[in-house]
Amino acid sequence: MDVGKIISNSLKYPFRNIKKLPILMILFILVAIVPIGMILDNRYVVICGVIAFFLFILITPGYLLSFVQIGLNESAMFPSLSFTQDIYNTLRIFVLRIVYMIVPAAVFFISLSTLGISSIDMLKDLNIIGFLLTMGLALFIVLIVYILFEVLLFFAKARLAYLNSLSESLKMHKVIKDIRNIGVGNIIKWLIFMAILMIVASFVSSWVIAIPYVGFIIYLAIIIPILESIGNYSLGLLYSNIADKEDDLDKLEREIEVIKYLN
Repeated sequence: MDVGKIISNSLKYPFRNIKKLPILMILFILVAIVPIGMILDNRYVVICGVIAFFLFILITPGYLLSFVQIGLNESAMFPSLSFTQDIYNTLRIFVLRIVYMIVPAAVFFISLSTLGISSIDMLKDLNIIGFLLTMGLALFIVLIVYILFEVLLFFAKARLAYLNSLSESLKMHKVIKDIRNIGVGNIIKWLIFMAILMIVASFVSSWVIAIPYVGFIIYLAIIIPILESIGNYSLGLLYSNIADKEDDLDKLEREIEVIKYLN
């Protein structure tokens, strides 16, 4: 599927399932209970909100993985909640994020410990330009490394949805191979689309959030769920292109993982 069709289908997806979209909306409303309790100055509502927030953290990431799986199958269905499976998937995604963020975290601390010391000396000597250049370089390096591994994490998540295997999604060289098979050009186009979508959403959100009291609720309960459904579904559609390019060994590995999962 070409990127243009992926974008078109993704933008239509949440509105084709407008009757089931409230399932996702309710999950994000859980986040709003604590602020509501604080506004009402009701500690019982706040306590319920804290519990609801932990439920949100446990369920939502795993549930969003279902949207990637739906996209992989190029289906227009809306996934149902499965608490056990969603929590299990959330834990696997949590492990993925920890592993894929090790390198960016290491680069951050190394940059901070090396360039940071020299920049402090520059600041003491009132070398403001040198200080700004040094800190700017450190931040630039950290940002580039973070973006690269965040992109890898996207496709590790898609690989997890595709093979239903945490160990396979942790194989970084396989994830990089998947990216090559999908096509760097296609991925860049997809990232540009996502960036434009985020910019437009941020512009709209700034007006929505400005509405007293209800603006924040509308943002959480409507705008974010729509964006999340579009983003995760489009990732699945993009990754579905790999099915036509995988070699026989990859197909065999996938069949083995599916058999293990079914058993």
